[in-house]
Order: sequence, then structure tokens, then C-alpha cells
Amino acid sequence: MNTALLEQLRTALPDEGSVLTDPDILRSYEHDEADLVPYGTPAVVVRPRTTGQVSAILRAASRHNVPVIPQGARSGLAGGANAIDGAIVLSLVAMNEIIDIDPDNRIAVVQPGVVNAQLSRAVAERGLYYPPDPGSWELSTIGGNVSTDAGGMCCVKYGVTSDHVLGLEVVLASGEVLHCGRRTAKGVAGYDLTSLFVGSEGTLGVITEITVRLRPAPEPSLTLVAVFDTFAAAGAAVSAIVGSGMQPSMLEVIDRVAMSAIEAYRPMDLPTTAAALLIASVDSGSRAPDDLAAIEAMCKRAQAAEVYVATDAEEADALLAARRLAHPALEHFAAHLFPLGGGIMVDDVAVPRTRLVELIEGIERISTEHGVVVATVGHAGDGNLHPIIVIDRADPVSLSQGQKVFDDIMALGLALGGTSTGEHGVGLLKRDWLAREIGPTGLKAHRSIKLALDPGNILNPGKIF
Repeated sequence: MNTALLEQLRTALPDEGSVLTDPDILRSYEHDEADLVPYGTPAVVVRPRTTGQVSAILRAASRHNVPVIPQGARSGLAGGANAIDGAIVLSLVAMNEIIDIDPDNRIAVVQPGVVNAQLSRAVAERGLYYPPDPGSWELSTIGGNVSTDAGGMCCVKYGVTSDHVLGLEVVLASGEVLHCGRRTAKGVAGYDLTSLFVGSEGTLGVITEITVRLRPAPEPSLTLVAVFDTFAAAGAAVSAIVGSGMQPSMLEVIDRVAMSAIEAYRPMDLPTTAAALLIASVDSGSRAPDDLAAIEAMCKRAQAAEVYVATDAEEADALLAARRLAHPALEHFAAHLFPLGGGIMVDDVAVPRTRLVELIEGIERISTEHGVVVATVGHAGDGNLHPIIVIDRADPVSLSQGQKVFDDIMALGLALGGTSTGEHGVGLLKRDWLAREIGPTGLKAHRSIKLALDPGNILNPGKIF
């Protein structure tokens, strides 16, 4: 790396451990959790603690025309945080302060390195609720959640991260600090720049402060699990529940392959001979028992083999924990199936709720046609599924077949009127699919915005498009 730039970085970040150049440490910052997408080795990792330090880093990088890769916990699944050779990795994990929790205005102000579960628990102590809860909530940071517009199991009722972001502090490529959004309940002044930066994956600016909307703590949830002999029947139950106008607080689906992997990874007495498991929760207060009974009836009409109602919060939490284990369990399953190179490709396709059964049936057909193991879990209530493709990295044929399955599922999702990503972001994994989805005019608009805010293309270059 340019010696002058390195000295400028050390001057801007004088604290020990804030500027890292050890080769072994640099390698640990090369990539996120996405499999089979390229990455490089950064020249330096910087760990700022203040907005002023981020500003100084970007001014120096712009002056020397060196790429900057913003990173959080690196729990992403699309390669959006992957480094490139010679870049500056700007790790935001040290900016981890909850600045303010304001119960009267129902907002919180946090730095980007605050972990999702940390914020959720802190506001719960004040009788409040921060709904977004990605599967990696014990690890992923709010900054990363905002950058990818992450979702979670609450999405069916409470929406994704963007539905809860009121304002941002963002450092632009020039080092200038932009404040956008508001702290008020209403506000329509100017362009909605906050929404522009949410989901931009670090390509337009570095987010250094986030103001989020909070809700009153919900009533305790009631939960059931329905067991189905076919995955399509589980999808039909979801369509009936959503079509009825009900608003469950969770509606998750797990197929047989995923259940078997979870059970092998951490035994929980899951019904691994069933084709699919549907987990539904309601938090509608005094109406909850009736609402859950209505969901139970709809599951039975959709030919559920069995329906179990959780007897207490502990049992309900165990079901939620099972769903959160899908990703690590399938990584373990892949390593067992292919000892020399087991891996997974995690998809994230969302379709209109009315097309969910077609998506489910299509995924099963594609898996069979290519002879590739595909496990499917997802947020069935909002049409967002995560087919997880099991591949052998050491076998070129397996890699090729896995890529074909991935592409066929993506093509199916778009053909059903869906989108290439519901919550994981585009990153490197889905650049080509974004281009197909938004078309030439959409790409031109994206590139024009990027050029206006980052004329030197130093911020996370090559990501999204």
C-alpha cells in the first residue's frame, strides 16, 4: 500500500488496533458468508470509532483513489462485504454504541456496529420492540442490516429493516457527512434520501448513525406447528392463511431436507419423515387464541397430517430456534455429505404470495431434474423462500450443476412476477440477476446515482451492478 496513505490512516486512527496490516488478520477480513463468489485480500483494515475518523479515512482514500469496502459482522450471504486486492476494509464493528433510546418518541439512535439482538434486548427493557430479526440476529449488526435491508421472521407482520429506519448519518466518498431523514413521526421534506441509502450495500456512502422506529412491546405470542405430507400442501395452507386477511406475527416453513439437517446438527425431535413443517405465531392479544384456532383449522383443511400447539413460551422459543439453525445445520450437512469440499449456495427469492405454491413446486422439480439436493426454508407468509443448494466444491460437475439449479430457481422466481432478492441483498452473487430484473433503463438510473455520489467509484466497487 501507498506509504503516504498508510501514514494518513494511522494519523487519523491513533488508537492501538485501529489500523491493521498483519497478513493473517487481513485474510480474516476477506469475505462474508456467501459461498462461491470471488474475493481478494485487503491492503489494510481500519476500525474507526467515530464519524470523524470515517470521514478522514474516506478523504484519504479518495485522494489516493483506493477502494474502500465497508464491513460489519460479515454475516451477509451475497458477497456484498467481500474485499478486493489492495483495498481498505473499513470495519464498523467498533462503532457499537446505543446512543439513545427515547421511549416517548419511540425511537432509538445507534451506531452501525450495534448487534441486532443487543438493540432488541435493550429496548425490550424499556417496554419497546425493534421488530427486524434476521436469522443471524445474535451476530449481524444494525449497520449491515440497513445496508442490505435485511428481513427476518417478523416480516410477515412487521416488515423489513427499511420499514423501521427513520434517519441516517452517512459519510460520502468525499468525506462529507450527510444527515438525512428525521426523528419525527411524520416528515416529507425533500427527496427520500434515507430510503436511497437503505439497501445500497455500502456503494453510495458509509452509514455511521441510524435512527430507528420502535413499537410498543407486543403481547406474548401463541405458536403452533403443522406437519404436512407434501411441501405443496404447506404452501396451500400459507396461501389460505394470508388470503384470509389474518396477520400472523410469524409464518415460517421448513422442508424435510432442512429438518433432517437440523435434527442431525442439534436433536430437537423434529418430524423428519414429514415433507414440511409450518410454524405460525400470533401476538394479537385477547384475539390470539381465536386467531391461532383459525390458523389451525386452515392447516387442517390444507391436509395437515398433524397440528401441535406450543404449550408455553419455552416450547415456542425452541421452534423458533430450530428455524434459526437452518443455515449452520445445512453447512454441517454439506460437510458430512461431501467431506472434501461440502458447501452451500443460499438463494433468496421472493414471489407474490399467490404464486408461492408454484415456486415451491418449481423448486422441487428443479432439484429432481438436476439431481441436486436442495433444502428449502423461508418466510412463507411474505412469499420469500431460501432454497439452499448443497454442492461439492471439490467436484467441477457438482459446482456446475449447483449453479444451474441456482439459475433455474432465479429464473422461475422472476417468471412468477418475483424479485431476485427479498432480504439478503445483491452483492456479487446476484449482479446478473438484478440486471435482468430491472432492465437497461433501471441499470442506467443506478449508475447515474452512483456516479453522482461516488464519482471515483471507490465505495464497494463492483457490487450490485
